[in-house]
Amino acid sequence: MFNYVDLFIAFLIALISSWLITYPVKKFAVKFGAMDKPDKRKIHINETPRLGGLAIFFGALLGMLYLQPQHEHLTAILIGSIVIIITGAVDDRYTIKPYLKLTGQLIAAILLIYSGLIIERITIPVFGVIELGFFSTLITLLWVVGITNAINLIDGLDGLATGVSTIAMTSIFIMAISDTQILVAYLCAVLIGSNLGFLYHNFYPAKIYMGDTGSNFLGYMIAVISMLGLFKNITFFSFIIPVIVLAVPIFDTLVAMIRRAYNKESIMAADNKHLHYQLIKAGYSHRKAVIIIYVFSALFGLMGILFSNANLTVSLIITLGVLLLLYIFTELAGLVMGGKRPVVDTLRKLKKKMRLSEKNRS
Repeated sequence: MFNYVDLFIAFLIALISSWLITYPVKKFAVKFGAMDKPDKRKIHINETPRLGGLAIFFGALLGMLYLQPQHEHLTAILIGSIVIIITGAVDDRYTIKPYLKLTGQLIAAILLIYSGLIIERITIPVFGVIELGFFSTLITLLWVVGITNAINLIDGLDGLATGVSTIAMTSIFIMAISDTQILVAYLCAVLIGSNLGFLYHNFYPAKIYMGDTGSNFLGYMIAVISMLGLFKNITFFSFIIPVIVLAVPIFDTLVAMIRRAYNKESIMAADNKHLHYQLIKAGYSHRKAVIIIYVFSALFGLMGILFSNANLTVSLIITLGVLLLLYIFTELAGLVMGGKRPVVDTLRKLKKKMRLSEKNRS
């Protein structure tokens, strides 16, 4: 059973620690030369320190040291996270080649697999439980590397990756509490606290960025948490729920891969055509674009929670809702129909009519 007082104390330790540690990390980043410089691809116009992920990591670590959980995979998770942190920090300072970053991610994933933390089965509506067998290792590698990079790719606006990952982990935390998954709840609690402490410095206008140090660490930890929780419980629709909860970063990653393949560009190449950049180009302010993505992430998280306890009929309705939300999101970002927004415009008209009818009644 959970000790909610200890959970709350660990959350506060992570939050306050991350908030305080960010100050020396920012000074260290400046001295170390880990600065994010403006260019044509980026929106910000001033040099900004990176390495904020160090504050998130140490904040979460201090929270976990207070809780002191016991679990067979904890050592592998910790060593893997250190590999990810080192790889990200080196990239934040020296901008290493994509294949070197991928190597670090693969090493971290292999450490998990070696410890026995793998995706052995998935459950899908209609088909039921599917044992992966020989493909378990490959699916685990793809999941860890894929989610790590999905969070990394969405880290393009102030506070965006911090907020989106916090929302995703909050959804998983709620499901972990209801399913009594202690380690998952512990990890989510300290990471949410650490993220919120860092978000104070990272929300627009950001004083420091988490950099690859933070985005890769958060992506790695979300992949780990989902493997410990969502994939391990066959009572969940284990293939669908993590995809719903992480719908925004996963969708953005898939769109980026398809776009780059179509344009015959390297899949690992950076560009300014991600969903958050498209929202800026569509006329939304920096702050509004971030909040829009927050709202959609929260809606997907809520749907993931509902999906976890739904029967087949309700799950199909939720799936249709997810697809509708994704379509609305692509309209807002101007990715379909040449920038036209028929569904969004219709919803706005309905909202105006409702306001007018309320005024007439009053």
